[in-house]
Amino acid sequence: MYREKILILTLAALSGCSLTPEYQRPAAPVEATFLPSGSGRSDTSAADIEWRDFFGDPRLRRLIETSLENNRDLRVAALRVERARSLNNIQRAALVPSIDASGNALRQRIPGDLNTSGLPITSDSFQVGLEMPSYELDFFGRIRSLRDQVLEQYLATEQAQRSAQISLTAAVAQQYLTLVGLEEQLELARRTLKAAQRSYELNRQTFEAGVSSELDLSTSEAQREAVRASVAAIEQQRALAESALVLLVGSPLPEDLPPAGSLATQGLMADLPVGLPSELLTRRPDIIEAEHLLKAANANIGVARAAFFPSLKLTGFGGTASADLSGLFESGSGTWNFSPSVSVPLFAAGRNKSTLEVAEVDRRIEVANYEKAIQVAFREVSDALVAQEFINTQIDAQKLRVAASQRRYDLSHQRFEAGTDSFIAVLLAQQELFSAEQSQVQARLARLVNLTNLYAALGGGWSPSASIDN
Repeated sequence: MYREKILILTLAALSGCSLTPEYQRPAAPVEATFLPSGSGRSDTSAADIEWRDFFGDPRLRRLIETSLENNRDLRVAALRVERARSLNNIQRAALVPSIDASGNALRQRIPGDLNTSGLPITSDSFQVGLEMPSYELDFFGRIRSLRDQVLEQYLATEQAQRSAQISLTAAVAQQYLTLVGLEEQLELARRTLKAAQRSYELNRQTFEAGVSSELDLSTSEAQREAVRASVAAIEQQRALAESALVLLVGSPLPEDLPPAGSLATQGLMADLPVGLPSELLTRRPDIIEAEHLLKAANANIGVARAAFFPSLKLTGFGGTASADLSGLFESGSGTWNFSPSVSVPLFAAGRNKSTLEVAEVDRRIEVANYEKAIQVAFREVSDALVAQEFINTQIDAQKLRVAASQRRYDLSHQRFEAGTDSFIAVLLAQQELFSAEQSQVQARLARLVNLTNLYAALGGGWSPSASIDN
């Protein structure tokens, strides 16, 4: 009994052995702070702000909800999580011996020259019982390393799903805002086209009356056609934007959508908590995903190292056996067998060494991927913060430009009616006003799109209640 306890304790100690290197998170290869610093530290991170709170437009919220239900890329990401979960369960089961119920019958003929009687013998045997297929004792942690590797890959797919949802939420919002901006630009272009048409008709009447020159008439006609071409181009862009939005949503746009708002009524949160770059490590799912893949590669080194050591496997059977089917369950028919086997690697032509080298290179690759994920995240946040400052300046400048262009147009029209200036001055002022108004819309759109980019770059846009479970 004492020896059995010693053997059990020894096997338990050996089974706790692991050859996987101790994991250490690589240092973040970025600056300590964002430049510019944005809104600084806050008790609330952007990742804690749900997209329903960030986006204020009811129509946009409905479109995002629909996309989370129907977008095929997000559905594939969810299915990959389910697949990885099942693979993880399979690998975990390898740590526990499996038991099968088995039964077999054997009828065989033995030639006379192979037995002592010199006559051929025909025999039967029947066997029923419980069988333990080959079970590997995990002395050197190979099975546990495989389990850890698959677990980290499963956790990585979960983070990939989160990242896919954040990207989808941001993409739907940006496409919707683009569509709203194009609607506003189209309205401006159509209004300008009506004004250009009236100017052309006025010039044609004055030209036919001999008051204005053919130069004014040709200029007004060219102005009208230029605006008409702009209307057609914007209509094309709007149709393409709507088609892209339908693809992101994953279904035709619902007919009962709330009324569309304007760029001025979007209500996006402008003062996002930025925090420090190190906080991205815990709230950016793509960075977390990269770290899980790094841990998986680290565990794979343990698998490769274990291949250099002996492997002990056990098989066993317990049940009943008889030469006659009728005596299978009679007294004294019990049978069992227990078969341990050991294999020691002696010569593999360098295969195990090369496998270990591949595993170590794979880990270095994942280290580089992890560091790159951090650098990309840092750049996305920094770029959005930089753009935020300059875009606000552009919006202020465009607002003043529109006001000045409107005043120029009004004065040019007054001077033309007073006979002081030619109509060409009016047309030039009208062209400048149209360009200024279009640029103002584009600046407002750029501000909203950049806020959406910053929100996504900080890890916002994910909420567990919106996860997909197919």
